[in-house]
Amino acid sequence: RAGAGSGGGSAMAHPQEPHHPVVSPCPLPTRICDVDRSERPRSCCGMAMAGFRTAKYQLPEWHRRNAAVYNKALKASEQAERGRAEAKNLVKYAAASAQRAQEHSKSTLGQRLQDIHFWRMELQKEIMELDAETNLLAAQKLRLERALDATEVPYAVVIDNLGCRERRQPPDLVIDEVERQLLKEADLIQDIRDLLKRTIIQAATQIRANRIQKENCELDWSDKVETFNIDDKCVSYCTDCTNVQFHPSSVKFEENSSTPESWAQFSHDNISRAEQEKLSSVQLRSLINNIIHDASEDLRMQWAAVNEAFDTHCKELDDAKLHLEQHLDQILNDIGEEEANIEYLKKAIRDKEAHLKVAHTRLYDRSFRPNVELCRDEPQLRLVSEVEELTVFLEALKRKLMESEENLKNLEQTRMKLEKEIAVKANSIFIDRQKCMSNRMRYPVDLEAASYK
Repeated sequence: RAGAGSGGGSAMAHPQEPHHPVVSPCPLPTRICDVDRSERPRSCCGMAMAGFRTAKYQLPEWHRRNAAVYNKALKASEQAERGRAEAKNLVKYAAASAQRAQEHSKSTLGQRLQDIHFWRMELQKEIMELDAETNLLAAQKLRLERALDATEVPYAVVIDNLGCRERRQPPDLVIDEVERQLLKEADLIQDIRDLLKRTIIQAATQIRANRIQKENCELDWSDKVETFNIDDKCVSYCTDCTNVQFHPSSVKFEENSSTPESWAQFSHDNISRAEQEKLSSVQLRSLINNIIHDASEDLRMQWAAVNEAFDTHCKELDDAKLHLEQHLDQILNDIGEEEANIEYLKKAIRDKEAHLKVAHTRLYDRSFRPNVELCRDEPQLRLVSEVEELTVFLEALKRKLMESEENLKNLEQTRMKLEKEIAVKANSIFIDRQKCMSNRMRYPVDLEAASYK
């Protein structure tokens, strides 16, 4: 028992208990049986009594034996007393050690509860912040989708403007500044749409990463809650509880159990990853704000540039049309005057032909003068000179008439060209002003405002 107590004490790693003095054992007296074999029995009676004297202890042996029994009883009593004292001390020491061990275990469990509570609250805070950040990022993603939808109308308007301007007639079917600005606007809107689509995909990926990390934190948090409840129940256990019992198989370390360092590092890593995802989400939200703002500004500036190009071109068309109309008025006046001139020349030709007829008739009639009367007199010479003069004038008038008629023809062709050019300009003005610019009034240039609708 003393050895068992000593072994138990060293197993519990406590200081060695004091031992009582032990009486050293003494050897028991040997049994002595002396028989006097040299003496012979003196009589038959003596021989008969010899059996009573053989195999018996001597008196000293009896005393020594009694002393040995007393000593042995004393030793047994002392050893029992010493065992009882050791047992009593061991019980007290074991009770104190057990109480100290239980209090220490309870204290470590309490400290463990504080650690679990700390990480649980940190994880809960991180879960709430990550959930709020995910909702904010989802709202920004919705803004991107609305902004992308809002770009469909501007893109359709630009494509419609380009299609309408393709119906301009060939003289005005040129690659002017308006068309260049429209093509630039179409490319800008397409680039904005591509950028918004890529950002939507990036936001969806970030939202997925946020939710995955939030799920990891929630799993860790739920494990912390369950562990907290288990350890809190363990803290409430005591020797008076009725629901405690032996579980020898639980006194071991599981192979997959973690260390306190790895346990804390696991939660720390989860929180760190959540912080990283949250930071990435905040940066992405800021980037989305900048993208929508910059896209709205770029679109508004390009919209203003296109409208300015349309205004300038329409003014140029108005000026060109006005100049053409002024030239047409002049041509029409020239045509009227040329027609009057032609009539005047025709009348002059008719008048000169009448005079020529008179002169020819006079010469013809005088050619019938008889004999000597057919004289080249002054009247005859004057009539011949008159005919020649009238012939020259008639030829000049006829040439002038042909020139006037040719001029009139050129004026008519010019009038037709001017009227056609005026019609082309009117058509271009109608397309740019009525078809294109009126259609652009429905242009939602403010993508930032449209993203909140």
